[in-house]
Amino acid sequence: MDELLKIKELYVQYNTDDAVVHAVNGVNLIIHKGEALGLVGETGAGKTTTALSVLGILPEQVGEITSGDIIYNGKNVREMNKKELQEMRGKQISMIFQDPMTSLNPIISVGDQIGEMLTLHFKNLSNQEKEKRVDEIMKLVGIPPERKVEYPFQFSGGMKQRVGIAIALVCQPQLLIADEPTTALDVTIQAQILQLMRELKKDFNTAMVMITHDLGIVAETCDSVAVMYAGEIVENGTVEEVFQRKENHPYTTGLFNCIPKLNSSEKRLTPIEGYVVDPTDLPKGCKFHDRCPLTEERCGRELPPAFKKGTHAIKCFRYEAWGKEEEA
Repeated sequence: MDELLKIKELYVQYNTDDAVVHAVNGVNLIIHKGEALGLVGETGAGKTTTALSVLGILPEQVGEITSGDIIYNGKNVREMNKKELQEMRGKQISMIFQDPMTSLNPIISVGDQIGEMLTLHFKNLSNQEKEKRVDEIMKLVGIPPERKVEYPFQFSGGMKQRVGIAIALVCQPQLLIADEPTTALDVTIQAQILQLMRELKKDFNTAMVMITHDLGIVAETCDSVAVMYAGEIVENGTVEEVFQRKENHPYTTGLFNCIPKLNSSEKRLTPIEGYVVDPTDLPKGCKFHDRCPLTEERCGRELPPAFKKGTHAIKCFRYEAWGKEEEA
């Protein structure tokens, strides 16, 4: 598979009046053409910040990429000028934002909002061709084209999310970033949206980054998975490698233990002890060591590298033997 996006040693911080928030700390990721990657972790892990960095839309004067590279189709996003970034956004990389209520303009019809992407990126299209393309993408996401003259307040939450997906897909991008696209939806609409995204991936061979808290969604829709904690990828591999639960980072194990089991008689779930670390005051060593049931003395002093076994990588000293196997 060809590399589409490569993130190398990415560090991102937010500079506020009170403190410096270290949101992303040395992220390394590779996404191939047509691949669906699930990016999971607790709130505040750095998932959305990583996605915003790829598109170059971090909050101005607050968000800052301090080091690292984001290589898209052989070009470094950090070296692109404003015009090149505008050309890339929407046409080559699109994003479905977390809350459709706030990502849509309330005073512009949904048809015009979808068509705006075509106006920006395909200036040679006639108005008739644009209208035809808007109708086609609305049908594709399950919205009757005659509703294109309506406004966002006239749509339900699930339909707003479909509008967001239509805006993201109307230019047929190579990479789609979906930031928790089903969080605000009921389970029936969730299933419809996920089925729609699977079909779109199949039809257009679109690579996808699915940012979510829900491991079940990752299992259903993704080829690979990366687990984030405190701005780091602590584990990544194929869905099969991570979900077989034979070899996992202790944090990943904790996330799996929070999932209810239908075949179990346990009355309570097993939550991860403690709280997510403060990103303004990160601890030395492994960022998870204060919450880890398997922590050792060295975990508080040394930051473990990513030990690899084929395509499976885990940042934990318990898998140090993997690194020796790779060297051999």
